[in-house]
Amino acid sequence: MMDDLANKDYLQTLIALKQRILQAQYNSYSAVNSEMVLAYLDIGKTISEKTKTGWGTSVIQQLSIDLQAEFIGVKGFSERNLRRMKFIYEEIQANAIWPQLVAKLHWGHTSLIFSKIQDKTERLFYLEKAKKEAWSRSVLEEKIKIGLYANHQKFQNNFERALSVQEIANYTLQFKDEYDLSFLNLPDHHNEKQLENALVNNITKMLGQFGADFAFMGQQFRLELDDKEYFVDLLFFHRKLKSLVAIELKVNEFRPEYSQQLNWYLHLLDKTVRYPEDNPSIGILLCKTKSHLTVEYALEIANKPMGIATYSYAQLPKEIAENLPNAEQLAQIFSVSEE
Repeated sequence: MMDDLANKDYLQTLIALKQRILQAQYNSYSAVNSEMVLAYLDIGKTISEKTKTGWGTSVIQQLSIDLQAEFIGVKGFSERNLRRMKFIYEEIQANAIWPQLVAKLHWGHTSLIFSKIQDKTERLFYLEKAKKEAWSRSVLEEKIKIGLYANHQKFQNNFERALSVQEIANYTLQFKDEYDLSFLNLPDHHNEKQLENALVNNITKMLGQFGADFAFMGQQFRLELDDKEYFVDLLFFHRKLKSLVAIELKVNEFRPEYSQQLNWYLHLLDKTVRYPEDNPSIGILLCKTKSHLTVEYALEIANKPMGIATYSYAQLPKEIAENLPNAEQLAQIFSVSEE
């Protein structure tokens, strides 16, 4: 049992937290849950500070009981959740950008990320992706389950040699080692032109794979030098990286000459298309298959920033392919956030 002084301190704290929750409930109707998230972080901060002055398990249990009794029907005040608020508050103090990201996500997203992911860089990756891509909680859970972050980490590139140290992590996390292009209605045996046209015809779904920061600039983008023409399969501009991104498509296994061709295209882009304020152009070579060792050796002699990825493709039944969501439907899907 608590003595009188401790009991007075507890009651004052309980009253203050009740008032904070009421304020958050009122504001959250117009603030897309951000006020409630900030309230949870305030609760976590309070519990963190109080445990340093002597609060133990029994006090947190009592706080849970009292908050649930006050806010009947409101989920989130179990003892387990209160401890998670404390844990998340303490964890986000280690990174200045985390509080900003957490405040803009539903608490269920944040709770899932911090409970499933221990690595700080990986946590930041999912926090940023969930916010930017407007993932629902179920989509976020699926991305974690399939190891999206690990897929990005496996991405073979020469960024370490071709870019500055500050840029490497940011660039690497924009791309991944394999892309699922099963949304394309292609025959199992297709050529590069068919693949290219299918991607352009399904550009909205393609951007769902590559990311919202990619802005499409053109198909068979023409480059000219010394009365000779060269054509980049697909050219994008990445808004966050401030870089042109050239994507070359190959429907067979990676060959070293492919990276040399792409290296030349990137050199031409930097010389003739890139604006002075833009960052160096980036190349992505998308192949059907690759030998990791061959890719590693080929990247050693490429001096322009590029990565080699593969794509997977399984032909979908026509009735399924035709009913995949269009741009408007995708926007509606991504705007729904589940708790």
